[in-house]
Amino acid sequence: MFKKFVIGTAAVAVGGAAIAADISGAGATFPAPIYARWAEIYSQQAGQRLNYQAIGSGGGIKQIKAKTVDFGASDKPLKPAELQAAGLYQFPTVVGGVVPVVNFNGLRAGRLRLTGQVLGDIFLGKIRRWNDPAITKLNPELKIPGAAITVVHRSDGSGTSFLFTSYLAMKNAEWAKKVGASDAVEWPTGLGGKGNDGVTAFVKQTAGSIGYVEYAYAKQNKLPYVSVQNKAGKFVAADAANFAAAAAGARWASAPGNYLLLLDQPGAQAWPITGATFILLQRNQANAANGAAVLKFFDWAYKNGDAEAAKLDFVPLPAAVKAAIRRQWATNVTSGGKPVYVSR
Repeated sequence: MFKKFVIGTAAVAVGGAAIAADISGAGATFPAPIYARWAEIYSQQAGQRLNYQAIGSGGGIKQIKAKTVDFGASDKPLKPAELQAAGLYQFPTVVGGVVPVVNFNGLRAGRLRLTGQVLGDIFLGKIRRWNDPAITKLNPELKIPGAAITVVHRSDGSGTSFLFTSYLAMKNAEWAKKVGASDAVEWPTGLGGKGNDGVTAFVKQTAGSIGYVEYAYAKQNKLPYVSVQNKAGKFVAADAANFAAAAAGARWASAPGNYLLLLDQPGAQAWPITGATFILLQRNQANAANGAAVLKFFDWAYKNGDAEAAKLDFVPLPAAVKAAIRRQWATNVTSGGKPVYVSR
């Protein structure tokens, strides 16, 4: 089922390839599984199709700025100044988690423990073998092989990379100084894969490797994920409940431009690499009908898509947050000074 709607950089076309898509979007691979599932159901119920190209957040931002798609999608939220300069509006759709995944024989998901400091040192290339003392000290009960570590990272502009590198920069001072946090960085070491699916493929085929992907990619491909130490000092598993714990204190109402990061949040169960994913729209719609179609689709998803999101281990937004965002649409997405769509 997973490969049915996550096809690397290819478009996710729902409803038959012979008919042109009614709504076009491009961007993050992180939410591609749920956007495609929503689109599949929506096309059956509303008769309108969505063509979503999972090309990475960087590509989605570029395409919506160039006005070549109806909406862009990014796990890297744009700051208010950038939104204003580009004439864009953004809103969140769901919350998910970025998880480190590994490939060595016999390891069950969640068994290997790592801290943000150690993860940073691995991705810096400072820790090169799995039996390094920094790793074995955290995992005294595991028999860890002395195999070389192969780092796998994204090769494209990626919101998943933004979340992961932002977390590393928060926890590892050398990473913050030498590499920093962005959707595209100069990686000190490793192999580059395009999209979450590209990183997944490299990790699956490379013994001794470690990468990072959105949780649904790890789960569907049965890749062992790492338990990561959170802000409370607890080593926590990656799952929807712990993503929700990280998002529990999110203050969307006081977030200018809906810019909000959910990294390293307090709470004993909070997964430390949690993030929302966002939709980007032109504030002034040249084609009011297209703008309305996009908002109508996400309005439907807000009202009807929570169960499907949960099945794919995404966390739906709270009802109050979704209601507030629906109210924003009338004043933030217009054509000729009038709202293109008003949620009822």
